[in-house]
Amino acid sequence: MEKTIEKQEDKTVLRCLVVDDEPVTREGITDFIAKVEFLELVGECSSALEAMEYVNQGTIDLMFLDINMPYLSGTDFLESLDHPPLTIFTTAYSEYALDGYRLQVVDYLMKPIAFKRFYQATVNALQQFKLRHPAENNGNGQQDYMYIRQGDSFEKIYWPDILYMESMQNYAKLHFRKDKKVIHQTLSSLEEMLPKEQFFRIHKSFLINVSHIDSIMGGRVFVSGIELPLSRHRKEELLNQVVYKNLISK
Repeated sequence: MEKTIEKQEDKTVLRCLVVDDEPVTREGITDFIAKVEFLELVGECSSALEAMEYVNQGTIDLMFLDINMPYLSGTDFLESLDHPPLTIFTTAYSEYALDGYRLQVVDYLMKPIAFKRFYQATVNALQQFKLRHPAENNGNGQQDYMYIRQGDSFEKIYWPDILYMESMQNYAKLHFRKDKKVIHQTLSSLEEMLPKEQFFRIHKSFLINVSHIDSIMGGRVFVSGIELPLSRHRKEELLNQVVYKNLISK
């Protein structure tokens, strides 16, 4: 089938697995996959038990996973994996959305799935994959930008410009010098995606860009003039990883 989406310049391709007990749904998703240049279908399964073999082989980058399946549900299957691939839940039941947030899946697609929503979810997956695998970015090292969803559009932002991030349960607020943006992403998933040497979790509710630290005083961190709380159990690690290695002493 002819590809209908413009090629990605970096040639990154996500190897996909479709797991759903409904043949019609599997056919629809595989047809969508064939339309997107950065996706490649590796296999399709009618149960989570069948999918286990694919996942254990470590050849899957992105899994489209139904939640309601016989014998083993999609959520139970995902929880059983030590190193799950990026996952997009597909389901006809909206009440399972909280499970998706808890398990930090890429997205949650409601059946019947529209191609526009499918494509939005896969672009998000591609972005997360690049952040998790910087060495695979054409040998050019860690890219310094990412795309965030704002309504029906995607906006390019540069993570070095982020001062800090604030947890809002299943959302996160990104703070810039002159702007703030709220995205549907947990702080924990952002911490996992972004470079560890650049972003540090100072508190359960705050992830900071260490290059913007002005000072550290007691249980407080000042980032670009803004005072943020520093957890007691995180202070020593922050000092060791960021301050002491760059400390100039007489």
